[in-house]
Amino acid sequence: MPQEPLRVTAALVVSPDDRIFFQKRSATRKLFPNSWDVVGGHLEPGETVSEALAREITEETGWELSEVLATVGDYRYTGEDGLERWETDFLVRVRGDLSRPQLEAGKHTDFRWLGPDELDVLDENREVTDGMIRQLAEDGFAVLRTLSL
Repeated sequence: MPQEPLRVTAALVVSPDDRIFFQKRSATRKLFPNSWDVVGGHLEPGETVSEALAREITEETGWELSEVLATVGDYRYTGEDGLERWETDFLVRVRGDLSRPQLEAGKHTDFRWLGPDELDVLDENREVTDGMIRQLAEDGFAVLRTLSL
């Protein structure tokens, strides 16, 4: 019997000037090592997507979820571990000091706020993510533009 995909949620955190937050995964991570990523992770048993979204934001940045602006999309992929994942991503705003995220020790090493014309940095280690983070960023900015109209 095929295994159900692991459920994942992610936040594309939007700043007041409509830039999106990205953090760099440490080189020791099993999935997507040394690659840029958005905030997010796997749902814990019994947890809803909304609950996991808020938890992951706080765990990975120290910020608190204040508003879900829109759904960016659903993505299915298979990680290097061979497990299929089903990820739902959201554009969000948060409360906290945006200049000083509390990166999760041992898991993330750097962060950047990027605008839509600054996404080339996401191509670092593109072979590890197969361009997925760049595509997610482009999708996020496309949704953000529709909200700004």
